[in-house]
Amino acid sequence: MLIKTTIFKLFIFFLIIPFIIFSQKSKDTEIWEPIPKEVYSSSDSAPPNDAIILFDGSDLSKWTAKWSNKESGWQINEDGSVTVVLDGSGGIKTKESFGSVQLHIEWKTSEDTSHKNQKRSNSGVFLQNRYEIQILDSYKSPTYVNGQAGSVYKQYIPLVNSTRKPGEWQSYDIIFDAPKFNSQGNKIKSGYFTVFHNGILIHNHVEILGTTQNVGPPKNIAHGDAPISLQNHCCSQVSFRNIWVRKL
Repeated sequence: MLIKTTIFKLFIFFLIIPFIIFSQKSKDTEIWEPIPKEVYSSSDSAPPNDAIILFDGSDLSKWTAKWSNKESGWQINEDGSVTVVLDGSGGIKTKESFGSVQLHIEWKTSEDTSHKNQKRSNSGVFLQNRYEIQILDSYKSPTYVNGQAGSVYKQYIPLVNSTRKPGEWQSYDIIFDAPKFNSQGNKIKSGYFTVFHNGILIHNHVEILGTTQNVGPPKNIAHGDAPISLQNHCCSQVSFRNIWVRKL
């Protein structure tokens, strides 16, 4: 009796399954809404039409000094770039605060190669004023690898070193997925970085461990949206151009 029951079940199975498969149609798995918003860009580096332009070469009206609300003293050049002024101000930060974003920024290190290690065109781009992607002349210039150009500072080594020669323009395209904190100040969602350096993937959705500290372990202190900032550190200059962001 058991054998007959099993054979009957198998018969039903092989009878019904083909009917289900062949009764399905392509349109059963088609999704028509919501329709994605149309966004246009004229090139890979040009800001798309939904981007917020943070610096286009004309002025620094969307930035203030990093450690105060004073106007920045950074030098705007005739070629539409801006050069770091090593004035002890800590750098510049956006007046607007941001959460998760896509950020495009182009930068150039100094042709002055007299400095070594971390003193060669040291800067950084900070998301939410806390989480740094290092900027440094790392072209044939050894340093600690979790502090070289492209590193998530003191947390992740870039997958490759795609640094160009001093004096050549470079780019970062950064996808920043911001961390989240609850009302008690506890982190309930980690942040993540995906980073392209000169079009080459150097971080693939890496978890941000906390603030990118120079000394000591990362810290996770509750915060909300915060500015994007650019560092002036030491000791040869860095220039920037074509900075734009898209909110995610």
